[in-house]
Amino acid sequence: QVQLVESGGGLVQPGGSLRLSCVASGSVFSQYFEKYTMGWYRQAPNNERELVASIGEDKTPRYSDFVKGRFIISRDNTENTVSLTMNNLQSDDTAIYYCNARRGVGNHWGRGTQVTVSP
Repeated sequence: QVQLVESGGGLVQPGGSLRLSCVASGSVFSQYFEKYTMGWYRQAPNNERELVASIGEDKTPRYSDFVKGRFIISRDNTENTVSLTMNNLQSDDTAIYYCNARRGVGNHWGRGTQVTVSP
């Protein structure tokens, strides 16, 4: 059994910051977490789920163009966590943010955490 649990979402004003965290648990992650590509996705109302950022086994971060320079993804393989620091948040960033773990045919999702950017 594997589980991804996100935290850190909330309401923030435009220009503000939030830090999302995702904890991976379960026997598979206990042994192989460092080999998973971890990612953050988001889904706004009436939109498809889209990739925000990912970080692979080599710890090289990758970002979608709309967050470059504002968001930072990081991982801690000793704690089996992945984080997303979001700066200069704008109303367009309002969405449910999901943690994802992918390796080969394995593809796991958390339940998401709501981020709302509003005055």
